[in-house]
Formats: sequence, structure tokens, C-alpha cells
Amino acid sequence: MSILNINNVHTYYGNIHALKGITINVEKGEIVTLIGGNGAGKTTTLKTISGLLQPREGNVLYNGENLGKYKAHEIVYKGISMVPEGRGIFTSLTITENLEMGAYSRDDTQGIKDDMERVFTLFPRLKERRNQVAGTLSGGEQQMLATGRALMTRPSILLMDEPSMGLAPVLVELIFDTIQQINQQGTTILLVEQNAHMALSVAHRGYVLQTGEIITSDTADNLRNDPAVQKAYLGME
Repeated sequence: MSILNINNVHTYYGNIHALKGITINVEKGEIVTLIGGNGAGKTTTLKTISGLLQPREGNVLYNGENLGKYKAHEIVYKGISMVPEGRGIFTSLTITENLEMGAYSRDDTQGIKDDMERVFTLFPRLKERRNQVAGTLSGGEQQMLATGRALMTRPSILLMDEPSMGLAPVLVELIFDTIQQINQQGTTILLVEQNAHMALSVAHRGYVLQTGEIITSDTADNLRNDPAVQKAYLGME
């Protein structure tokens, strides 16, 4: 069953036509990835879903409901949370305070405590440093914190924008292992990632974006074996 449907969406930045009629479906329980080069429209797609941008044409449906009438914070309440590119953590707050900010819309005290422990189980490094100011964390630890903060909203769908950006290879492996764990625990994930090899290694399906248009879509296995995808995005001839 589709939990998210993006139907013929056209999104603009002023007069710049960033998304040119894209259609994407995400089934409940899937990891779906969007791959493509810089300027392809990947981040714009996530911003359109999360209400930070409004499409001029088309619509975004979540469980069959049009999200166009909701503001960005209301979409979070609905069950869609985003881990933004560049992490966007509160650098002057501690790890614990950042996680508490992720749960600002909730009032279930025990549930918040349980979810914080879930985050600490996923990211033991954060538990060890729970009282440390977030701005002093490494890039990898900040990515863990941004992901954990998004999970504190208890989302049905997690939107992830370039989670591997700027990370050392060993941390990239850790982040993608955790993405799979989060999915196995029941969270649907829409993943934007320039590291196409890693994205397709964890995803069930994928879409390839190029200058605001979807040029192909298939299972992750089929995309990995597609000569055009291999040449353009996987560094293979």
C-alpha cells in the first residue's frame, strides 16, 4: 500500500522550474532512494514533501490525504520528519536537549523517554556524550544526532537528505547500517543520496533524477545492474 504519492509535481524557485512533473510512489515499509547529480532536484523533492516548498502543479498525498493544505510543522505532526542536508542541529544545546527539541510536539512523557533510549541504542556514542554540547561533536556524531532528533517525532516516514555527506568511509558504513535498522524497526524511508552505490545497497527501489525529471526507476538491484546508471552514477564503464 502506498503511504506517499507524489503526483505530477512541478516546483519552482522563482522562475526556475526545479521539478518538472515528477511522480514518485513510496510503499509502507520500503526504503526508496532518489539518486542524481547536483541540481537534479533531489533536495527540492524532499522540501516539497515536507511543506517547505509548495508545488505550482500536482500534489503530494500521504495516506491518501493531500498535504498541500498543511504547513511544514503540521506535516511533522502528521508523521513525516526530515533529516536535513547539513544536519541543522542546535549547536549550543546538548545532545539530550537536541533530542528533546525533536519531541517538542509530544506530551507523552514515558514515550519520549522510551524513544530517547531507542536513539541511544541505535547510536551508543550519543549516550556516552549525552551532556556534551552538540557543536563540539564530530561530523559523524552530528549526523547521528540529526537522525536521532528526527526519530524523536516518531515518524511513519523519515526523509533523509545526503546523510553521508562529508563523512569518513567507516562512518558512512555505520550510518547506512543504521538506516537499515531504522527501516527494519518499521519506519519507511525516502533517501536522497549522491553516494549511489551505498544508497542502492540499502534501498528496495530507486528513482534517478536529472534536471528536475525522473529519467528511470526500478528495483535497486536492477538499477545497480543498469549500464547507464553504472556509468553515470556508480563510476563504472
